[in-house]
Amino acid sequence: MSTDTAPRTVSPLAVFERHESNVRSYCRSFPVVFERARGHHLWDGTGRRYVDLLCGAGSLNYGHNPPEIVDRVMAYLAAGGPVQSLDLHTAAKADFLARFTEVILEPRGLGDHVVQFPGPAGTLAVEAALKLARKVTGRTNVIAFTGGFHGASLGALAATTAPLLRGAAGVTLRDVTALPYGDAPGAVAALEQAMAPGSDVPPPAAILLETVQGEGGLHTASAAWLTRIRELADAVGALVVVDDIQAGCGRTGTFFSFEDTPGLRPDLVCLSKSLSGMGLPMAALLIRREYDQWAPGEHNGTFRGHNLAFVAGSAALDHWTDPHFTDHAVDLATAIRTGLEDLTADLPAGVAHVVGKGAMSGLRFATPDLASAVQRALFQEAVIAEISGLGHVLKLLPPLTTPLTDWKEVLDTIRETVLATVTHTTP
Repeated sequence: MSTDTAPRTVSPLAVFERHESNVRSYCRSFPVVFERARGHHLWDGTGRRYVDLLCGAGSLNYGHNPPEIVDRVMAYLAAGGPVQSLDLHTAAKADFLARFTEVILEPRGLGDHVVQFPGPAGTLAVEAALKLARKVTGRTNVIAFTGGFHGASLGALAATTAPLLRGAAGVTLRDVTALPYGDAPGAVAALEQAMAPGSDVPPPAAILLETVQGEGGLHTASAAWLTRIRELADAVGALVVVDDIQAGCGRTGTFFSFEDTPGLRPDLVCLSKSLSGMGLPMAALLIRREYDQWAPGEHNGTFRGHNLAFVAGSAALDHWTDPHFTDHAVDLATAIRTGLEDLTADLPAGVAHVVGKGAMSGLRFATPDLASAVQRALFQEAVIAEISGLGHVLKLLPPLTTPLTDWKEVLDTIRETVLATVTHTTP
């Protein structure tokens, strides 16, 4: 028997490797243990500070632990406010609904939409939207688009085209027709053909889309294509569903990603991620009132009443009454795009180009190997950024509250890292 009493060195990651499912993913690209977070920064157990450009895959548009939101949540808890309430009436929910309608919906011409809380996750908002569209129209088919990501539960997954995710379903995914997305050649013609009388595509209950495909690689739809979707949907009696789960809550420069396309005007809008203001689980489905045809309890779930998320979400809405914030969000989006355009201008032709919209932008590289190499090199410089699409796109989602001076420092790091990586890997 060994008499060695020296302390054993145990990897801080050992507990995850031993006890957590193999399905974990983001942590494989960023293998450290984080202990603190504030604004656009994370700190690991050694005290090293990281710039977070992943931000909970877009669920932290106002940064980590924004103090003005945290204070409201802590005060609510200290006062003994209910946390779980199913769909019972609470003061926290009433405040959120009134504020959300006054601050967001009515000024944007969506005051005729009611709010459904389907549960804590974005995929549940998509599930509710698809079920409701099928109920309202009496049809089963849904038109979605290649590159779309709408969730991993079976209904939403049927409208998601990623092979890895679809392959995990274990059953046939049905009743969704996938067409080319708006920036693909022939996308308009394919949509018109599918919606034409006598088409092999069954008349759809809904057309489901993202105006910017977050997980699909930052493909961005044109206003003309989005407007044509509305026209065709009206012609055949289909509902238009916008999945604004990642692109919404200010990520593209306006609260909703479709605000600069008045010809789209969706019937149903799916929201989640940053809706709660600080990363608490929360989802909502906005429903044009004439289509709110649910019977009471027809679609339900235990965690429809997450009152901490209501409190945090109400506090987050204060940003949208503050011109300093809204102006800054536009300035930050402009700085991101300008900086990335300047960077690509200094790269060899064809190596990378800028994609996305607003503060939901990134670099699409010629090869996934190069994108992954840049991601790894950035992590060595304590910058966390996600790869999306088919592995070609480095996606940048900084908090909308990031100071412009701090963004300039981050951009300098990105610039130096990309240039060095390209020089090292390009023959």
